Order: sequence, then C-alpha cells, then structure tokens
Amino acid sequence: MKTLAALFFVAVLAFAQLHRPVQQFATSAGMVKITPIQHASLMIDAGGQIVHIDPWGSGNYDGLPPADLILITDIHGDHLDPKILPKVSKSGTVILAPAAVAETVHNATVIRNGETKTIGPFQIEAVPMYNLKRGPAPGKLFHDKGRGNGYVISYGGKRFYFSGDTEGTPEMRALRNIDVAFVCMNLPYTMPPEEAAEAVRAFHPKIVYPYHYRGSDLNAFAKALEGSGIDVRLVDWYYK
Repeated sequence: MKTLAALFFVAVLAFAQLHRPVQQFATSAGMVKITPIQHASLMIDAGGQIVHIDPWGSGNYDGLPPADLILITDIHGDHLDPKILPKVSKSGTVILAPAAVAETVHNATVIRNGETKTIGPFQIEAVPMYNLKRGPAPGKLFHDKGRGNGYVISYGGKRFYFSGDTEGTPEMRALRNIDVAFVCMNLPYTMPPEEAAEAVRAFHPKIVYPYHYRGSDLNAFAKALEGSGIDVRLVDWYYK
C-alpha cells in the first residue's frame, strides 16, 4: 500500500508539473523559464539558478526547486509569507527585499528604490512601486512610495520587469528597453486593466503579461493595447 501511495504522489507531482504554464525566453546566456505559481508568485529558472519572487503559501510549490535568490516586493501577505520561506530556501539562499520587509525577514538583504545589486548572473534593479491615489481611507494609500519594490532583472542581454503592487507611476512609465513585463492590475489595491494598459503603452515592453489580476477583465487590457505593437500574453495564474 505504501508503494502505491508513493507512486500516486509522484504521479500527482508529475501532473502538476506538466500543467504549470511555463513561459520560455531565449537570451544570449541561454533559455529563461518563468513559471507562474499564484497571483504575484513566480519562479525563474536561468543558467542553473532559481529565483522565487513573492513566494506565497497559497501557491503550489510541490516539486519545485528551492531558490538561490528570493525577491520580495512588499509587506502585504500575498507577497510576504514568512511561513513559506523555509520551503523555498536552502543553505546559501539570498533574499533581497525592501527595508519594511526586512523588519520581519531578518536575514534579508535590503535593496531600496533605485538601487541595483548583482547576485550571481542576475542584475537586480529596485523600481518604486506605490499608489498614486487609491487607499483605504482619505489621505491614506494602500502602498506608500518608498516602502515596496518592483524589480527589473537583467540576464543574458534581456530585461524582465516585475511590477509588484503599483499604479502607473512616473517611474514605471519611464522604464526603457524592457523585453518582458509582468504588470499588476486589480482593484481596489492597484489599478484597473485600462490604466495598466495606458502605463504599459508609455514604456512599451516587447512582451507583457498581466499578473496579480484576480477578478480583472484581461480582455479589456488586451483590447486597450491593440495596435500598440506590444505582444500581450494572457496566462492563467490561478490554476490548480
């Protein structure tokens, strides 16, 4: 019976792996594979190195390798989940995070808005992520400027942008030479699809994926970018 149970477990893991919507991108240093996990959580596999961004226990991490590098964007629970960190870490794992996260994750190395760090083959740039107008009450914002980071990861001559929770800030609009962008959209915490599309038009990545989009109309986002020359790719981030 134990053998049958073990075989069943292996089969379940294999099924889950086959159905993960892995995205692949060619670079001068080899292939980059990006695996959506859940909401804003994802895994990057490049050059034998593993990066987890915003690991969250609501996602399915069964069968996935631990990280050489973890990037955390913000203090909210769908981005900062201390309980999952041991599962996706190993000896030598580096964690980069804003100072507000480091108050909870004490082994994190702080990276602030505008700073750039090189970890292994990756160059990591911290981009401001914040609300311009949306918040829980008048005079308050869901995400204050300076608290959280989006990230631009450069690898093999390609630049990958992960927005984190943000509206279409001047810093986002000023980005240049982004090959692949992952851009949030959901209300009330970030921005609706039409606003996200307007910001994306401004910095004009070659490819864009909506993520962190629970409940949003992705077709509205795609329609708003028609004729822009930007390759809009819609992927299920809420698969099981």
